[in-house]
Amino acid sequence: MKTRFIFNPCSGHNRRRPGLDRSIRDFIAARSLDAQIVTTDAPGHATELAREAAHGGCEQVVAVGGDGTMNEVAQALLHTPAALALVPCGSGNGLALHLGLPLSPLGALTLIAGAGAGGRVAALDTGAADGWPFFNAMGLGLDADVSHRFNSLVQRGLPGYVRTALAAVRQIRPERVCITSHNFRDELDVLLVAVANSDQYGNNARIAPGARVDDGLLDLVAVAPVGIIGAALLAVRLFAGTFDESPHVRRLRGRHFVIDRVAPGLIHTDGETRAAGARVEVVVHPRSLRVLVPMASRAALRPIDPAPAGFAIQLP
Repeated sequence: MKTRFIFNPCSGHNRRRPGLDRSIRDFIAARSLDAQIVTTDAPGHATELAREAAHGGCEQVVAVGGDGTMNEVAQALLHTPAALALVPCGSGNGLALHLGLPLSPLGALTLIAGAGAGGRVAALDTGAADGWPFFNAMGLGLDADVSHRFNSLVQRGLPGYVRTALAAVRQIRPERVCITSHNFRDELDVLLVAVANSDQYGNNARIAPGARVDDGLLDLVAVAPVGIIGAALLAVRLFAGTFDESPHVRRLRGRHFVIDRVAPGLIHTDGETRAAGARVEVVVHPRSLRVLVPMASRAALRPIDPAPAGFAIQLP
């Protein structure tokens, strides 16, 4: 199977694994794979390299990096026959954890090579926010502010993320938003709004427990203003899988959301921040990305129920 590895040397753990690219080359040679590895040299370069790989007939394109690298590579593979594969090397690895992918480089490479139990290709949903593709989650408010701060850190990982989030909670002001989806409309004050494709941000922090990447729907989670103690309690729920059971959390499930806020501001898509307008439109693209997953992955190839249209479920 013709495969292209796209290696981001600046991504998460790759900076602490200076020999990973060499290990991948050795693995390719030892298994006599029809594959090569190329290295990114700037933001956005992974998308260009992935597009070249897909146009060149590669059946698998492998993102070797974190969620940002995954996002860049996946953008080029939307609606193409090429399958995305992952060697997770980021701080969160949200999509990889949701799909049950191996987190060790050797385990991921073995899956990609088709050895052992092997894998299968699943068709996954993807999202777009203001036209920007996302594959795991997007967000605004506190969500985007934390991503912006976190991306500037030299030392990342879960402890750094927690410290960044607590600092941001102390400083951020709630904002008024209007959320519209099919036959639903509501105005509320929020700390953050997240729209998830998978169930989690990463590190098993489940923002949308039970969400799936193959149901044709996205899960919107809005969090009301809380203080430091309230934020700490929500953090416990985040890792306990009960986040949406909090009275401070509203959850919606649908295919299309419009989020109107008072002024333009930041959003993030898979942890990468960008400027957006006061109106943010979020839409799902069902089964638009092929991804290599383990045989036992929860991402099943199953038909999408055509019944829900826009708004499906509102949880108190």
